[in-house]
Amino acid sequence: MAQDEAKEDARARYWRANLRLMGGLLFVWFTVSFGFGILLREQLDAVSIGGVPLGFWFAQQGAIYVFVVLIFVYCVAANRLEARFEAELGRD
Repeated sequence: MAQDEAKEDARARYWRANLRLMGGLLFVWFTVSFGFGILLREQLDAVSIGGVPLGFWFAQQGAIYVFVVLIFVYCVAANRLEARFEAELGRD
């Protein structure tokens, strides 16, 4: 019984950590896509990248690039998280 309770506690801690990771990554994506692409567009348009206003770039391309990078970041971080909890959850 104590072993089952320990596994349940480890599962709960794993999912809390996983949700915290996803929440942080979603916050970054929201900030880049909504914040930089919509709310701060006018201020960012004062800067240009290759002749294109930075606010327009974030709205059209930047949010997509950041999303792809965040997918890779999540994969690496989730693998580390699973490795950390692997022994506690009794997986090989």
